[in-house]
Amino acid sequence: MIEGEKAPKERPNPPALRQPRQGPTDEAQMAAAAALARLEQKQPRARGPTSQDSIRNQVRKELRAEATVSGSTEAPGTNVAPEPREEGSAHLAVPGVYFTCPLTGATLRKDQRDARIREAILSHFSTDPVAASIMKIHTFNKDRDKVKLGVDTIAKYLDNIHLHPEEEKYRKIKLQNKVFQERINCLEGTHEFFEAIGFQKALLPVPDQESPEEFYVLNVAALAQPQSLERHKEQLLHAEPVRATLARQRRVFRPSPMASQFDLPGDFFNLTADELRREQRLRAEAVERLSVLRTKAMREKEEQREMRRYTYTLLRVRFPDGCLLQGTFYARERVAALYGFVREALQSDWLPFELLASGGQKLSEDENLAFNECGLVPSALLTFSWDAAVLEDIRAAGAELDSSILKPELLAAIEKLS
Repeated sequence: MIEGEKAPKERPNPPALRQPRQGPTDEAQMAAAAALARLEQKQPRARGPTSQDSIRNQVRKELRAEATVSGSTEAPGTNVAPEPREEGSAHLAVPGVYFTCPLTGATLRKDQRDARIREAILSHFSTDPVAASIMKIHTFNKDRDKVKLGVDTIAKYLDNIHLHPEEEKYRKIKLQNKVFQERINCLEGTHEFFEAIGFQKALLPVPDQESPEEFYVLNVAALAQPQSLERHKEQLLHAEPVRATLARQRRVFRPSPMASQFDLPGDFFNLTADELRREQRLRAEAVERLSVLRTKAMREKEEQREMRRYTYTLLRVRFPDGCLLQGTFYARERVAALYGFVREALQSDWLPFELLASGGQKLSEDENLAFNECGLVPSALLTFSWDAAVLEDIRAAGAELDSSILKPELLAAIEKLS
């Protein structure tokens, strides 16, 4: 090298040489076996189709059928209403916070969630009124304690019928009964459930009373199928509310010096009424804190509490080739959710890897920490690296990894970060 010239800047070696795309070799598989065994133990087991999956598929079919009749090529509820544009929104890191309806697969804005889910549940009554009424009970009623009390009471009614099929009194439920009124009548969907499983309303005489009263009476056909009643009871007891899931809005960007810059939309900062009241309380307490000598531990605790203000966080992961993977998460989701998100994007998803926060802090997939507890809100840039020990074993076995880390279909849609 000529004196005075600057030495060329060394580029970090990629994890592997580029080769034609092939499956992992036997040597690579064997070298990573110990790590993989550990990794596989942590992964959730694949499950077969559930009744909830069947409901989702059926709802989608119904919506498509309705769309065909109306002459529309799109299923109702699948179109996304345009997000109101903020000033300068062309440069936002993400256009907003969106959700996915678990029944129809439709993408929804925050203000659409409840109405669209309600619409999907109601549309299901025409084909499966039992499942629809169960979803209505658990989803439309927000007080979970009241729902549990009402569901347990309904289950008790059905247990009595199952245990005493010959006793007529257990097949009748007086609607004006105090327990029925206080625990069941107050919940949306309960009347639909009783009628769907075979109860019919009837006016019946009441001893020592001149006028008849209204009862639910189990019909003969339902009484002849005790297994069905038992199955409906179990479905009712173990159902969960239908909730929209947060859309990750996965995006892949080319290498960019702006990787650590996040221009977030208002959705990431808007406070609910409860959050606003909590914020006001914290500000009132701030006056008192200023006059008190605080230890380092006290300051760190306050910083953690400040992090809890955020509901969502936008995370980017930078790979060795500089490409960026971006996704939206709840601030209270666990670090394991990010590991799963990244693993889904990898070509060699069977290999262990690490994620490093700013400053080189390693985020462990095993730790039960939330993003806001790690300081990764309302946005953060992390660094990806393969597990060093496993990578060394693979290379020692004479095997190599593809230089392209992300799946080809993701790279095909790569964007420029602006």
